[in-house]
Amino acid sequence: MTGKQDKITYADAGVDIDAGNALVERIKPAARRTNRPGVMAGLGGFGALFDLKAAGYKDPVLVAATDGVGTKLRIAIDTGTVDTIGIDLVAMCVNDLVCQGAEPLFFLDYFATGKLETETAARIIEGIAEGCAAAGCALIGGETAEMPGMYEAGDFDLAGFAVGAMERHEDLPKHVAEGHVLLGLAANGVHSNGYSLVRKLVERSGLGWDDACPWEAGQSLGAALLAPTRLYVKPALAAIEAGGVHALAHITGGGLSENLPRVLPEGLGALVDLDSWDLPPVMRWLAETGGLDQAELLKTFNAGIGMVLVVAPKRAQALRAVLEAAGETVVQIGRVQAGEGVKYLGSLM
Repeated sequence: MTGKQDKITYADAGVDIDAGNALVERIKPAARRTNRPGVMAGLGGFGALFDLKAAGYKDPVLVAATDGVGTKLRIAIDTGTVDTIGIDLVAMCVNDLVCQGAEPLFFLDYFATGKLETETAARIIEGIAEGCAAAGCALIGGETAEMPGMYEAGDFDLAGFAVGAMERHEDLPKHVAEGHVLLGLAANGVHSNGYSLVRKLVERSGLGWDDACPWEAGQSLGAALLAPTRLYVKPALAAIEAGGVHALAHITGGGLSENLPRVLPEGLGALVDLDSWDLPPVMRWLAETGGLDQAELLKTFNAGIGMVLVVAPKRAQALRAVLEAAGETVVQIGRVQAGEGVKYLGSLM
């Protein structure tokens, strides 16, 4: 029989349940601000409830999406600027959902860290709530995991899960045809893809996150690169409601080259006129710093176009007006044509 040993608690092992409870209480007001028709319960239950009938659906089909923020998190962690990274998380999920023709209804987040810092975690989740409110979906649940020994001090990871709905037979893409017009919506920066290359290029430049941004006066490099992913949900839904939208492509990893073909049927490709918009300064700096050729830029980054709508030619002008009224910068970038993949005219560089 061994001698009596000192008592040990879960907190001694590195997990503070009280801090977790304090975080839930802290973020409840932010979650309440995202309430919408259909929400049945607040945070704190073992599951989250949502009433599709109360949300106005008669014969709904559910659509789900999950994503993360990638290594953009590294910049947020290293700079301590975590207030908008939650917007990125929401955008990466709900911008995908709307491409199926679905309205995002609710969102759940997963936040994992080695040691829970309530203030930092609250800022992150309040950013998630801000993104949800802007997309019109409710933050109805999530998980905060404190896992000592799994993450370095100050590190964390994020994942998001969005669920949306549409009435049966209203799914997209649908009836895409040769001659349909491509309307591009301007991006808000690098968004949330390609950051492993971004960080390598910043390292090559010799600049630090706190140094002056080379392409935008009055901002640090880190702050400029943390510009949150644009949320296209409400403008896209308004365009779908107006009629004439046959497909949407969220321009994420793979750029225009890989994402446009995902919404085109077999036998059809896209012709994109690169002279129809200007390459944003951040993209030009990345390309020049890394000596990137145009093909690499177009398959790694969004190149300034964050979402593309494939629309009927007779509806193009009306839909452009709808999107611009919703605050989007819209460019007619090309058309659907016979063939495969994406072919480019002109030059961005």
